[in-house]
Amino acid sequence: MKKKVQLTGTSRSAHLQGAHAGISVLNLNRPATRNALSVKLVHEIRDALQEVRFSNETRVLVIQSQVPGVFCAGADLKERINMSPRQVSEFLYNLRQAFRELETLPVPTIAALDGTAVGGGLEMALACDMRVAGPQAKLGLVETRLAIIPGAGGTQRLPRLIGTSKAKELIYTAEVLNGKQALDYGVVNYALEEGSALEKALAIGEKILPNGPIGVRLAKLAIDRGAHLDMDSGLEVEQSYYGQVIHTKDRLEGLQAFKEKRKPVYQGH
Repeated sequence: MKKKVQLTGTSRSAHLQGAHAGISVLNLNRPATRNALSVKLVHEIRDALQEVRFSNETRVLVIQSQVPGVFCAGADLKERINMSPRQVSEFLYNLRQAFRELETLPVPTIAALDGTAVGGGLEMALACDMRVAGPQAKLGLVETRLAIIPGAGGTQRLPRLIGTSKAKELIYTAEVLNGKQALDYGVVNYALEEGSALEKALAIGEKILPNGPIGVRLAKLAIDRGAHLDMDSGLEVEQSYYGQVIHTKDRLEGLQAFKEKRKPVYQGH
């Protein structure tokens, strides 16, 4: 992997150089709590996402953990036990907002799951466009074990991803899946038997980078906004976004490059 430009902070984004230029990595690094989602960490995640949203450098975002064996262990229960009901509600509101901000980023997002992602950790991954499970991945929405329910989008995103019946099974039983099981259920895009989920996520990002950034951004919007509509309404959404690319310089560059039998050079306008 090429050199990272490391930025200060618990979960700041790092812009990659060389072959990975255009890919940013959001690093989770709270080893003492296995990246448990505290008030402070959620605030830092939101700051990092805001940086990515308004960055001119980022074309793809990868989320990874710098803590071996874990992606995110869910909510910080040691912090939670001292919260009042009002503080719990406020925390969950901010967590839902953070994951919604992740979900609506204008660039593709990939969760590199090199370890355990349970509860809020899996909910964070579900808010990404794609998920890669490493050999040591353990994934589950385990909240019913604590007599609660997933509270940061899990009851909504998992059924939309894998279907209502399968999602109910996993949430009711609080089952923790390995990578292969998660792939069979449709929770992840890839389940690796060896190697690094981060490396696979970066490889996916590299395949995205040569494509027109406006086209990728609008394709994401069309898919996300049309996925839950009836077909006719979805096609209207697609048509509206297609109309936005017709007058771009990148579209003309793509046609000219095809004519000249060369690789296009897209500028994002």
